[in-house]
Amino acid sequence: MQKTASQVPGLHRASLRKLHELDGALELMYYGWRGMTLEADAYLATVGLSRPHHRILYVVARRPDISIGELIEVLGISKQALNRPLALLLERKLVAAKRSPEQHRSKLLRLTAAGQKIEQSASNHERKVLRDAFAHVGAPGAAAWMAVMGAIADNS
Repeated sequence: MQKTASQVPGLHRASLRKLHELDGALELMYYGWRGMTLEADAYLATVGLSRPHHRILYVVARRPDISIGELIEVLGISKQALNRPLALLLERKLVAAKRSPEQHRSKLLRLTAAGQKIEQSASNHERKVLRDAFAHVGAPGAAAWMAVMGAIADNS
């Protein structure tokens, strides 16, 4: 049975010893990510999918006709790591593949209607968490969060 947000120990229950001045920020990142994805992951589990499947659906929804090589690059994972979750999405007809007209060895991916529905539902759970958090901290807090996350993302 999937735990709800109120059943999962949060930062306030962790009581972890700080070994470095930035440990509090690391814990907020970890627990924040878990808090943001909790409901989406619970939804995905009801349809037999998980976080890697959602990451693939998310990218393919925003880059229709993306090649497998481009998808690997965007996700920052290996071909081997992509293989199993993508195979399941193709098998369940949530993602469709067609041959590239320019490069016949290359497959282009796009979401099916069923894949679009699942991606939208999972992402809507995450958007709600962000919308609620931004409403709680206000525009300056949301802008600061976007700046910090942008700096962290640029580090990759």
